[in-house]
Amino acid sequence: MEKEALIAQLKTIVQPYIQDEEAFNNLSENTDFVKDLKINSANLVDVILDLEEVFDILIENADMEKMLSVKAAMDIVNEKLAAK
Repeated sequence: MEKEALIAQLKTIVQPYIQDEEAFNNLSENTDFVKDLKINSANLVDVILDLEEVFDILIENADMEKMLSVKAAMDIVNEKLAAK
């Protein structure tokens, strides 16, 4: 999936869970979900569930543990989409 389109989709998915509006407005590949956006671990699970639903993919537990940044989420989503 194209990088800009994927980032836009991720922004839509994470928006309800963010605690730092400024970091959200500057969201990039380097944005960390917990440190920058202040998304707590329970909401991070919600983000992952939303990703699964939006992209119609299954994210394994091992992948969930790695999905702490926008870049990691993009890599995992692209990997799962390519495997479909």
